[in-house]
Amino acid sequence: REALEEYGCFEALFDPILELRKAVFGALQGVFDLPLQTKKQFVSDKPFRGYSCSPSAMFQSMAVDDAHIAENIEQCLTTSLWPQGNISFSKTLASFIQLTSELEKTILKMILESFGLEKYMDELTNIAKYQLRIMKYEKPKANEQTIGVPAHCDSNMMTLLYQNEVNGLEIQNKDGEWMNTKLSPNSFIVIIGECLCVWLNGRLSSPYHRVMMMGNEDRYSLGLFSSVRGGYMVKVPTELVDDKNPLLFKPHDHEEFLKYFSSEVAKGVVKSGAVKSRLKTYCAV
Repeated sequence: REALEEYGCFEALFDPILELRKAVFGALQGVFDLPLQTKKQFVSDKPFRGYSCSPSAMFQSMAVDDAHIAENIEQCLTTSLWPQGNISFSKTLASFIQLTSELEKTILKMILESFGLEKYMDELTNIAKYQLRIMKYEKPKANEQTIGVPAHCDSNMMTLLYQNEVNGLEIQNKDGEWMNTKLSPNSFIVIIGECLCVWLNGRLSSPYHRVMMMGNEDRYSLGLFSSVRGGYMVKVPTELVDDKNPLLFKPHDHEEFLKYFSSEVAKGVVKSGAVKSRLKTYCAV
C-alpha cells in the first residue's frame, strides 16, 4: 500500500510466469508479423477493442474482452486471424491470462484488506471483467528517442503489464519527474487505474505513464486490464466517507463512461490518451 500511495504502481515478482515467457513472446511476434489486412479482420463494435494501429504504425495492439474465459480467446481473436485455427496461440494466451488474473485477485485482496474493506472482495470479483491487450512498439526509424504511447492514465481498475527484454515504460512521480522502469523476466508492473481510485474515494491515485522507444529492437508487452461490467454502478463505499473525507465522486457506470469518452474522441473534442484524469472529471461531485 505504501508504494501505491506514493507512486500508484509497484513491481510484483511472480516466478510462475517464467515457464510461459518464451512461448508468450513467440506468440506475440507471430501474430504481429501477420499481414496488415489479416490483422484488420479482428474488429469489435465496442470502443477500444479489436485491432488498432497508430497513424505512424509505431504502435499496434489487439484487445479482447472477457479474456479470462478461454473460449473467448479462441472465438474472438484466434479465429479472426487464423480461420483454420491456431491451438498453440490460444492455449498460450489462455495460460497467461489464468496466471495473471489470479495474481490480480491476490493484489486486489491485499489492497482491500489494507483499507479494512475486505468484505467487498466477493462483490468486486463477481462483477470483474478482464481485457487482454497485446502490444507491439516498433523500434525507432532513426537512432533517437521516440514516443511509443503518449502520457496517459488508465481508466480501469487495475493493470498488470508484462514485457519482453526491451524497456521503455516510464512512470511520472508526484514531482512531475519521469522514472524509467526496468523489469525482471519474472516481474509485472502493477498500475492502479482511475476506476479503483474513484471507488476508493481518492485514497490512491492513478499514475501518468508513457512508453518511450530507443534502440534497435521492437518492444512487445501484454496487459491484463481488470475493470467492472457494464450496468454495475461504481460507488464509493460508505466506510470511506466522513467529515474529514467528503464524497469526491458520484456513482457511475464504467461502460457508459467508455462510450462517452469514445464519442468525444471520434468528434475530435479530445485526443485518445491525451486527456489526464478523464474519469475523475466525468464523475466528480
